[in-house]
Amino acid sequence: MVLELANPAGIVLRRDAIAAGYDDNALARCLRQGTLVRLRQGAYVRADLWSRLDPADRHRTLCLAVMLQYGDDVALSHESACVVQGGPTWGLDLSSVHLTHFHDEHAGRRYAGLVHHEGSCRVDDLSRDGDGNWITAPTRTVLDTATRNQLAVGVCVADDFAHRGLTSEEHLRIGHDTRRTWPDTLHVTRVIDLMDGRSESIGETRSRLLMRAARLPIPVLQFEVFHPSGRLAGRCDLALPEHGLLIEFDGKIKYHRYRREGETIEEMVLREKEREDELRELTGWKMIRLVWSDLHRPEATAERIRQQIKKSA
Repeated sequence: MVLELANPAGIVLRRDAIAAGYDDNALARCLRQGTLVRLRQGAYVRADLWSRLDPADRHRTLCLAVMLQYGDDVALSHESACVVQGGPTWGLDLSSVHLTHFHDEHAGRRYAGLVHHEGSCRVDDLSRDGDGNWITAPTRTVLDTATRNQLAVGVCVADDFAHRGLTSEEHLRIGHDTRRTWPDTLHVTRVIDLMDGRSESIGETRSRLLMRAARLPIPVLQFEVFHPSGRLAGRCDLALPEHGLLIEFDGKIKYHRYRREGETIEEMVLREKEREDELRELTGWKMIRLVWSDLHRPEATAERIRQQIKKSA
């Protein structure tokens, strides 16, 4: 069966099927039967695996299929490199795979679900991914992704890569200095100016940017609260110490990240509530909790924070 040709990611290439003695009719039957899904021209994936993938994993699978079809003279780049390197996908268009060519015959073209980029690559701009394919190095990935996307998206990517130790503000500035003649130089400079690797999630980054856009005081990130004995009681995502205000961003990912082994969601929430009570008791400050919906109404959220600041005056 054609499915036996699938690699560990479930991908079947037409060229491999033809070489194994199958024809296009066999592939067409698999599509009709629902056992294969067409990824792009000449590339398919097992339907049972595809159905279980989220958008980010689907893009990773598409990237792998593309790299299997291309030679060793291209590198995954931009949004595709960001996804493969585990970066945040918020605000990214995952409908196309991005490639940077080492030769410029295809550069600047967009077709068949691929975006071909031009741009010189230095030795430290490239690395190999887990499958042995060329991919832009993390610093280059952040710079490329920031070039193509809105400011908040670029900052989220920069924060995430810096927080995971894949790049730093210094490395981004050095890399950016080598591309001063490239488009959107000022935009990328702004991304680097606003990034902060202490941010632990997209929600925290977007909360910080929301406050900055509303001209609210700049918050302290990962603010530590201590017991009188000097023992650490806990950290808060954001804080305005001069206004006696703690700000926490709550999201599903955060709950799963801090959930202890064997602990139920209810137990996790209760423990988090006790932590919040302790931080407020130790500081005597107010706490504001933000959720995803708060980020979708920035004016109202900013006003909510502003009112708490006024109350502390």
